[in-house]
Amino acid sequence: MKDIRDAMLVGSDSEGKHVLRPTSPHLQVYRWEITMLQSILHRATGMALAAGAVVMVAWLVAAAGDPQIFSTVQGIIGSPIGLIVLFGFTLSLFYHLAAGVRHLAWDAVVGFEKPQYHATSGWIFMFTLAATIFVWVIGYFLVQG
Repeated sequence: MKDIRDAMLVGSDSEGKHVLRPTSPHLQVYRWEITMLQSILHRATGMALAAGAVVMVAWLVAAAGDPQIFSTVQGIIGSPIGLIVLFGFTLSLFYHLAAGVRHLAWDAVVGFEKPQYHATSGWIFMFTLAATIFVWVIGYFLVQG
């Protein structure tokens, strides 16, 4: 055995003979499906929402506290980079919502056929983009007043 990885692949059969254990296939073996991508994106948007919640709590704490600290936090969030982060947060929110609704449907054993999950995949992306743009357009007009 060359190293510990080889030792981990060795097992015993029912007769006590040493045999090589099968290895699990890695990502290169699988063909990428839209559901794989959406599962990864659903998890990533969940993490982004958790990070965004921390920023939102900081904003609320600053709003409840010193006005000077609030104006600093408001300035950071209102900066171009802050607005990009806020846009990403909005995108994550709507994506996570739409993918979560599909997961609820899957829990009810609805939509497992290939044409259905391909169609819902497209709808998730379209809803995410449309809802995000809608919210930002409404927000822009409310700010412009």
